[in-house]
Amino acid sequence: MVRVRTDEIVYVKADGNYSDLMLVNGQCRKMTFQLHQIEDVFKQLQNNMFVRVGRSLIVNKRYVFVINLTEQKLIFTGKSLSTQINSIKVSREALKQLMDLLTNERGDQANEQ
Repeated sequence: MVRVRTDEIVYVKADGNYSDLMLVNGQCRKMTFQLHQIEDVFKQLQNNMFVRVGRSLIVNKRYVFVINLTEQKLIFTGKSLSTQINSIKVSREALKQLMDLLTNERGDQANEQ
């Protein structure tokens, strides 16, 4: 059993029938859950900051810093984020979806103000 605060999770990556939780302190925890099971738990959160990116990744939007389509890279940042976690390779299509989602969220927030 592993107890982790959701704000300490940077991303969750699928690994077959398992999932790897990457934490802000640089630790990686192997979970015996498939990604869709973890996604279902995140959807129940009141302030859900997690978004599915492609087939094999869920990211915490708080830590997304740069979406680099050219290099197919997602770069993370945050004051409590370990320097071991800075970027991961992600498919171009998944990055485009994430960029669209974040852009739309920003537009919705601007319209509310």
